[in-house]
Amino acid sequence: MVEATKTAKKNKFEQFKAEKDGLAVKEELEKFARLGWEVIDETDLQHRLKWVGVFYRPVTPGKFMLRMRIPNGILNSQQMRVLGQIVQRYGEDGNADITTRQNIQLRGIRLEDVPDIFQCFKEVDLTSVQSGMDNVRNITGSPMAGIDADELIDTRELVQKVQDMITSCGQGNYEFTNLPRKFNIAIEGGRDNSVHAEINDIAFVPAYKDGKLGFNVLVGGFFSAKRCEAAVPLNAWVAPNDDVVKLCRAILIVYRDRGLRANRQKARLMWLIDEWGIDKFRSMVEAQFGKPLTTAAEEDLIDWEKRDHIGVFKQKQPGLNYVGIHVPIGRLYAQDMFDLARIAEVYGSGEIRLTVEQNVIIPNISDENLDAFGSEPLLEKFTLEPKTLERSLVSCTGAQFCNFALVETKNRALALARELDAELEIPNKVRIHWTGCPNSCGQPQVADIGLMGTKVRKDGKTVEGVDLYMGGKVGKEAELGNCVQKGIACDDLKLVLRDILIEQFGAKVR
Repeated sequence: MVEATKTAKKNKFEQFKAEKDGLAVKEELEKFARLGWEVIDETDLQHRLKWVGVFYRPVTPGKFMLRMRIPNGILNSQQMRVLGQIVQRYGEDGNADITTRQNIQLRGIRLEDVPDIFQCFKEVDLTSVQSGMDNVRNITGSPMAGIDADELIDTRELVQKVQDMITSCGQGNYEFTNLPRKFNIAIEGGRDNSVHAEINDIAFVPAYKDGKLGFNVLVGGFFSAKRCEAAVPLNAWVAPNDDVVKLCRAILIVYRDRGLRANRQKARLMWLIDEWGIDKFRSMVEAQFGKPLTTAAEEDLIDWEKRDHIGVFKQKQPGLNYVGIHVPIGRLYAQDMFDLARIAEVYGSGEIRLTVEQNVIIPNISDENLDAFGSEPLLEKFTLEPKTLERSLVSCTGAQFCNFALVETKNRALALARELDAELEIPNKVRIHWTGCPNSCGQPQVADIGLMGTKVRKDGKTVEGVDLYMGGKVGKEAELGNCVQKGIACDDLKLVLRDILIEQFGAKVR
């Protein structure tokens, strides 16, 4: 029994979780498929289905979103092909988005097809379990794990072990299906903070302690509509072994059993850390961990500026290369997914990797195959040399598919970036992130220029607009940006951005 639910007044989410665990709907999917979405219990439809990754979307009634779990953002060509086949069956309604957590979300899904879809997942070792609501979200790691000549720790096995612990190897695990709120974990093995460690509830970053390479641990980073905070040091160091898994488990149990639940807006991990103080929180985690925690190394090894991995790069394996492909706003259609699967098989090892910038990496391409790979028609659409603003553009789903979004993001973001790239010569990368609402799925706080959807008044009418964030820094000494201007109408945004790019980023009119 979760302690907080016995002593604190329950909000409506805690009430329905107490009535029936969200994961219980896994056993009811066949029934739901037969009944149809219109007649099933409203709480099951709008909330509990998220425990198996199925999201009801009021803006597209009857057409669901399905969120996968792709640990470390790595999948194989067979898995990508299966995902492509799933979205293909829905025609114009079907597409997929690469997310800012190295994940994939499928759109256009019909509830009556979910049991068959889950059977397809099982056959290729995919899962969507515990990917929404009060669960641990997709676990991120360096997209270059195992192939970067400069990497410090290969994170792939650790990320998979953490996911397996939380989800019982993808079958679903009731031990961790009733957290106070959602929870993010990242394990960084490189030098450039490719996972945005500072915005995760738990982040492991490489560090040497007494001559041994392991991880310093950060805790509490999060974005929400009410508050955004960067993660803080736990003053703990762990070796790159099963202690990483055990420490994740210990922190999750402390959060599960002692986290704040009365006010859902104050239920993220950082609020508990604030209430207790970091020293008490550390001691409670240490007690659950079962042995003393080693104090943190004085410095971590995040000492590079963040890379975007777009282009052709040598791997640490002689004669092999990885190629980073730019996917505008992370949007994939069925044929794109089939093409990615094919080129990964023909030129590489069949492996496909996703990045938090919503792009794709094809690794293990031999030197002799590079020229042929570069001539693939897909690279005319997903170029290796995107223009400056388009290159670093990130966007959440937006109002096209998400009922929380206050503005349309993806299509507007891409069109605006292309217009500004055509008009301006911009000397350096400028990272522009769009998010449709204060939930910050598009992470505007980590961008050079962040845009958060809102509603504004213009000429006596309510229109779509944005709040402007600036100052986000990634890589070493990462910082969160701040809101510097509120209520810019989207119709006026181009001129505002044009002036900012010229005055603050050295852009010149072509």
